[in-house]
Amino acid sequence: MSWLLVLVAGLLETCWAVGLKYTQGFTRPWPSLFVAVTLISSLALLSIAMRTLPAGTAYAVWVGIGALGAALVGIVLFREPATLGRFFFLGLMVVSVIGLKFTSGGDAH
Repeated sequence: MSWLLVLVAGLLETCWAVGLKYTQGFTRPWPSLFVAVTLISSLALLSIAMRTLPAGTAYAVWVGIGALGAALVGIVLFREPATLGRFFFLGLMVVSVIGLKFTSGGDAH
């Protein structure tokens, strides 16, 4: 269950990270509210997951999910570069996140 919380928290991290682009420096109220709600929700879920997971591993997986999601959304929404090299390193990130999850011990569910 804790890993599911980390996954959802990571997806919410993607949401708030991408949402930052739409806040225009927190001058736009609705995007700013979206960022605040998703940020707080993401951190709350991560905090709950860390009750049973190693903190460093849970945090690294959370960051990896958020970074991967933000990079992919950037490619799709903002037409950021979609190069072979970029996809290679994003793939390494996926391998790293999966590796951390399976070698962490703690809650295996």
